[in-house]
Amino acid sequence: MNYRHIYHAGNFADVLKHLVLSRLIVYLQQKDKAFRVLDTHAGIGLYDLSSEEAQKTGEWLEGIGKVIDAELPAKVAEIMQPYLDVVKALNPDREPNGPLTFYPGSPKLSRDLFRPQDRLSAMELHPDDSRALSRLFEGDFQVRVTELDGWLTLGAHLPPKEKRGIVLIDPPFEIEGEYERLVEGLAKAHRRFASGVYCLWYPIKKGAPIIAFHDALKALEIPKMLCAELSIKSDRDQTGLSGTGLIIVNPPFTLKDELHAALPELKRLMAQDRYASHRCFWLRGED
Repeated sequence: MNYRHIYHAGNFADVLKHLVLSRLIVYLQQKDKAFRVLDTHAGIGLYDLSSEEAQKTGEWLEGIGKVIDAELPAKVAEIMQPYLDVVKALNPDREPNGPLTFYPGSPKLSRDLFRPQDRLSAMELHPDDSRALSRLFEGDFQVRVTELDGWLTLGAHLPPKEKRGIVLIDPPFEIEGEYERLVEGLAKAHRRFASGVYCLWYPIKKGAPIIAFHDALKALEIPKMLCAELSIKSDRDQTGLSGTGLIIVNPPFTLKDELHAALPELKRLMAQDRYASHRCFWLRGED
């Protein structure tokens, strides 16, 4: 996919991923005990949507740009508020319905939602991106940035010392075999930290091995795995991303109902043709 995230920041896939991440954080904060977010492919943390790269694709205009000022049903507005509040706070001078300048990556979103006791471990292998991420969080004792292959952290950095946490696995899908690596990575991580909440992102596009990927995940026999998918257009004549998917392991008991409320609204706002669709179902678990 040649996936440098500045070209895609704030797109429809980010909207769903970051909405779910915000709900996971809010849920864990119902208990006073600290938790850690482990972000395996963290990126640079904060994206300038006015940059040449972001302007070249303009993907955010069809993603967060469609959502940020939308009129939403009360329940969906409540579900999305923590996420959207972070985005709005990064753009304090923005006029209503005006352009966004900044969009948070998952490390920045997590950090801005934290309480004083919560912690972030952000892994980024690309040297320039890792340095940018380190500058963003310089002096912040709640964040540790490490220049490291995120796949390695699924063994060496789990379980977290807090014994509570979210593991976000969001690889760039630049090379073959990433679906298989997601399955292998989850299996390794779950053996070390079975009580953790995991969120795995994957792209949906023409020819993607989604059925085989789901079957391989089910074969792990992890007790609770929720799947959420959103497609904004047909993949029939497309070579790029047409949809986005998340696997959530050990999801909050509230999450499925929240997604059943939010996904139809996200589809309504971000659909690019009549083939847009969504679904949320138990891959393994409660159904």
